[in-house]
Amino acid sequence: PFLQLKLHGPPMTSNLKQVWFPGPLIVGAGPSGIATAACLKERGVPYLILEKETCFAPSWKLRTYERLKLHLPKQYCELPLMAFPPEFPTYPTKQQFISYLDAYVERFAIKPLFGMAVRVAEYDPSVRFWRVEAGDLEFICRWLIVATGENAEVVWPEIRGISRFRGQLLHTSCYMKGDDHRGEKVLVVGSGNSGMEVALDLCDNDAKLHILPRELLGISTFGLSMALLKWLPVKAVDALLLFGTRLLLGDTEKYGIKRPAIGPLELKSAAGKTPVLDIGTFAKIKSGQIKVVPDINQFTSKGAEFADGEHEEFDSIILATGYKSNVTSWLKRKKKDFYVSYCRFAYGKEEEFFGEKDGFPRTSFPNSWRGKNGLYAAGFTRRGLLGASMDACKIAEDIANLWSRRYQA
Repeated sequence: PFLQLKLHGPPMTSNLKQVWFPGPLIVGAGPSGIATAACLKERGVPYLILEKETCFAPSWKLRTYERLKLHLPKQYCELPLMAFPPEFPTYPTKQQFISYLDAYVERFAIKPLFGMAVRVAEYDPSVRFWRVEAGDLEFICRWLIVATGENAEVVWPEIRGISRFRGQLLHTSCYMKGDDHRGEKVLVVGSGNSGMEVALDLCDNDAKLHILPRELLGISTFGLSMALLKWLPVKAVDALLLFGTRLLLGDTEKYGIKRPAIGPLELKSAAGKTPVLDIGTFAKIKSGQIKVVPDINQFTSKGAEFADGEHEEFDSIILATGYKSNVTSWLKRKKKDFYVSYCRFAYGKEEEFFGEKDGFPRTSFPNSWRGKNGLYAAGFTRRGLLGASMDACKIAEDIANLWSRRYQA
């Protein structure tokens, strides 16, 4: 009933069935996608979600370790139109957050089409619609919402000799729990939030970064930052955060953790690098249970050689090297340099909406949610679930206004 066949010129691939959908097409059924769907439904706009995996929120359900907790207080991680249960703790666990997402999907009756990996999406200026290939279908729609997020694909580092290592080598997306490595000597590559938490998990079971306490004076560091930013410039807030951090944690450089030249909030805005919110790892570093080592020169068959020339052997190496956007792998030229034609038609002398290098919108927050010709981006703000919720609300409002004028005038 919600799929209506209607031809608009030949399909991009001749053996595909064309499907016309009157509402927006959402690519991705993670928190950004389902939040946008809920907001659209609340405004009476039909939508269709395409998800390449067999479940919604696959990053949370399939690629997160067991001890994971939200690093920000729950009030900053709620999706639109539905609060967390009051009995949830300030920092919900992975399983609690997944149960929240399950309840969210059930409440708004969100039913994605699973197993629908988008191969290519193009804007067709001749008919002013988007053409989206997935499965054996070519969807045709007026609005396309990219909700595949900042963490669509894992990042594998290019480190010399990585293929020579004979022990277990895995990315944190495949890491489940410390019990699996009990008694092993493990190297964790990467010192972001995931790397620090995995290191703590491993330690509990027998680079340069900003590391901040999760709370200052009993207040969430993130919440305190947001409150201070209403009154003070970013550099002033950074200075206050670093002063409080030094009082609580001491000099982190004594333990091999060097701080970048600019403050954590400024660095987050400029480069998208999230400061580490410490949940106990730094205490293990100070006690010597976790050792901070220099950069890696190369891997060896039994371990690694570090920048200072030292060698160490390891049973396992876990790559906490993060994720990246995959938008440019499918939202691009296909035939006859069509993507180039689309960019010229849509933006004139401007560049394409998503950057070719990092797959993020070129326009900065808070204007990173809308492109041209019905193209939207949900969840690319580098501000986590809070940013995704803000995007969802703005996108739904914008499309609802267009929908009302077009179909209910």
